[in-house]
Amino acid sequence: MVPLLSMTPALRARTIAEWRGLPEPPKRPDRLVSVAESIAPLMSSLGLGERFRQEEVLRTWRSIVGDFIATHSQPTRLRGGVLYVQVLQSTMHYELDRMWKQKLLSKLREQFGPRAIRDIRFCLG
Repeated sequence: MVPLLSMTPALRARTIAEWRGLPEPPKRPDRLVSVAESIAPLMSSLGLGERFRQEEVLRTWRSIVGDFIATHSQPTRLRGGVLYVQVLQSTMHYELDRMWKQKLLSKLREQFGPRAIRDIRFCLG
């Protein structure tokens, strides 16, 4: 048996209540909420939801498109579900716009959801 003095106050109270035969107090409901759940309404009320999504896209661009495309292009902004990507060369612009656009869109939608990114627009710069 553990001496009563070395017990935590909660354990001591429960032990005494069991010894006396008293009913246990009702358990409190679990009110733990993840940080993401608590911040999401705040971010949307401040209009930061799309900005946060944009930062996620910018961070993961290289892993989504691969090293070669990432060295020749850079996403600049995300507005209204349209991702604007700056491309360094006109040949790469043509290749991305004509050949890779649908594949990149499907990868981005898979990663971020179908509503987050509706279209990609490539621009030289």
